[in-house]
Amino acid sequence: MYTAVMIMGGLGVVVGIGLAVASKVFYVYVDPKVEAVEGELPGANCGGCGLPGCSANAQAIVDGKASPNSCVAAGDDVAEAIAAILGVSVEAKEPDIALPGCTYGVADADVKFIYRGVEDCRAAAMLGGGMKVCTIGCLGLGSCAKACPFDAITMGANGLPVVDEARCTGCGTCERVCPKHIITLSSVTRRILREYTTDECTTPCQRACPAGIDICGYIDRIQKGDLDGAVRVIKERNPFPTVIGRICPRPCEDQCRRRYVDEPVAINFLKRFAADHEREIGQRVQPFKAPANNRRIAVAGGGVQGLSAAFFAARLGYSPTVFEAADRLGGLLRTAISRNRLPQAVLDWDIDGILDMGVEARTGQVMGQHITVESLLDDGYEAVFLASGGWDSRLTRVGGAPLEMPIPGTALLLDLLRSKDPKAPACRGDAVIAGGGNMALAAAATCKERGATSVTVVLRDTRQDCPLTADQLVAAETDGIRLIFGAGIIRLSGQSDLLKQIDYMDLATGEIASLSAGSLFLASGRFPEMIFVRPDAEPVEGEDARKADAGWTGICPYKQPAAKGEIGLFADGDVLTDFSGAIRAIAAGRRAAASVHQVISGITPTLAGNVITPVSAIQDVDHVEDVRAKPRQIMSIVPKSELDAEADVEAGFTQEEARAEAQRCLQCGLICYQKDGCPSSQTRLDRPAA
Repeated sequence: MYTAVMIMGGLGVVVGIGLAVASKVFYVYVDPKVEAVEGELPGANCGGCGLPGCSANAQAIVDGKASPNSCVAAGDDVAEAIAAILGVSVEAKEPDIALPGCTYGVADADVKFIYRGVEDCRAAAMLGGGMKVCTIGCLGLGSCAKACPFDAITMGANGLPVVDEARCTGCGTCERVCPKHIITLSSVTRRILREYTTDECTTPCQRACPAGIDICGYIDRIQKGDLDGAVRVIKERNPFPTVIGRICPRPCEDQCRRRYVDEPVAINFLKRFAADHEREIGQRVQPFKAPANNRRIAVAGGGVQGLSAAFFAARLGYSPTVFEAADRLGGLLRTAISRNRLPQAVLDWDIDGILDMGVEARTGQVMGQHITVESLLDDGYEAVFLASGGWDSRLTRVGGAPLEMPIPGTALLLDLLRSKDPKAPACRGDAVIAGGGNMALAAAATCKERGATSVTVVLRDTRQDCPLTADQLVAAETDGIRLIFGAGIIRLSGQSDLLKQIDYMDLATGEIASLSAGSLFLASGRFPEMIFVRPDAEPVEGEDARKADAGWTGICPYKQPAAKGEIGLFADGDVLTDFSGAIRAIAAGRRAAASVHQVISGITPTLAGNVITPVSAIQDVDHVEDVRAKPRQIMSIVPKSELDAEADVEAGFTQEEARAEAQRCLQCGLICYQKDGCPSSQTRLDRPAA
């Protein structure tokens, strides 16, 4: 008995020592903060956060890789408790919703390959192929529905996923399992920031529209009688639907596939019909906007571009204020278009709709006189976007009014050469002339006469392609004028109301260099669109330190997709005088708002590598089959006896005409389109599973 006790005691000691050693050797440290966060999580391990369980999510939250409210199964109280553990606060979160991006299901496709035995989209994607198969179309096997942890996705009768927004938590599981990225997360911010890419389903009319409006989307809603829904789709990309419905040059209709059968769909007239419905009922139909972030931005210019930029900034959650020099908003829409073509009441309706989105406007404020870049930044605006307009802005100059200089130390070359005032515009310190060719040399001489310390001409052309002759170049350099070839200005910097420095890039090598500059003269008919912010500098010490010491920096928004790859001010694709159409100014306003959002978020404004451009290789069709010819609806003209000074010449579509015209739309996808019951030449190719 005694021996047994000793043996058992000895074994206990040995085991205890072994466990003690093992605890030291195999010890795993658990962060108490991670434990505390995991303790607040519900322990559902549903995977809705995109991570394998609550433990992994707790670790990601503490590591800063997930937000305190990343758990989709928990409520706001859990998020606030986790935020308290981390010592942070929780702000309003913009919801992400899964959004299917395909038009036609497999059952409706003309040519399809069916792989018997394959039940997963990822497997089918590896087996598919061929030019007659849509490269990005939905395969319809429902992998997204099977993977959704919240049963928020079902497969509809047409073989496409249907999302229940009430159930969808935006966890992204469906997005991760879809091999063709047909179903993706979407939000207001994502849609505003997005430029269409080659891996998306876009239609010819949508790609041709400068604003990128989902044309098939709003026409489908008109056909179904959902006019409010149609207006929301239009306003996703166009805050001036009633105006554009009257004055748009309609490039979308040139690309309508209906032209292969008879005539393009009256796309713009249908836009006007939907927008006029909103105006007639007198109730605003607004698109969704992100939660307010209480951050202010200023927009200098109350024309189409400036108002559009403010509209989209408000939808991104900002508090924008538009400063306009004239006594009324609207720019060229107000002053240069016949009122029988664009009645003032129509323009006012759309502008009031923009203000209703949360945009403040102040008129009679001239940039460079009543307000400046510096004063706006001092007033608490985090960014200032300049959209001062083109030649129309110069029409407001009367009598002896001073030259407009919205950018500190910057003027137009034309004003330098034609001004009769020898002191205006001033040539302070080192003068820089951007572009101008032969005029640049005359301007350089004027700058020297007016006391410039030095003169530098920055040209985008190479020395070989420059319009100046060899003799002119030699004479200029002999006179002490510095010439920089093949360069694009990318940044302006200054302090208070003074320009200090210009950064430019060598367009051949990509190298960046700087110039000291007190004056800048632009060889264009307008000031460029620019975003001004405080530079990334050390904080100013002391309560009495002047904010002006921080200075300011000006950069350009990202380029339009057609000019992808261009660099610097007034590159190819940039607007040199004014926009050729209001719809293009609207598109520029959205790009500006997106760029401001990126700059404030610490991101350099840029385009995606696979953004769609006019030369992108995209699947398309060059004819359509099984589509009957249907006559285009003709809009009636108002009798002359009923016209007054501000009456529309065109009467607009009736409800019956609009429905009939909407039914002509083929509801295209990338290479698919809607047939109308003609004898079908549809082919079906079946293949056994590989």
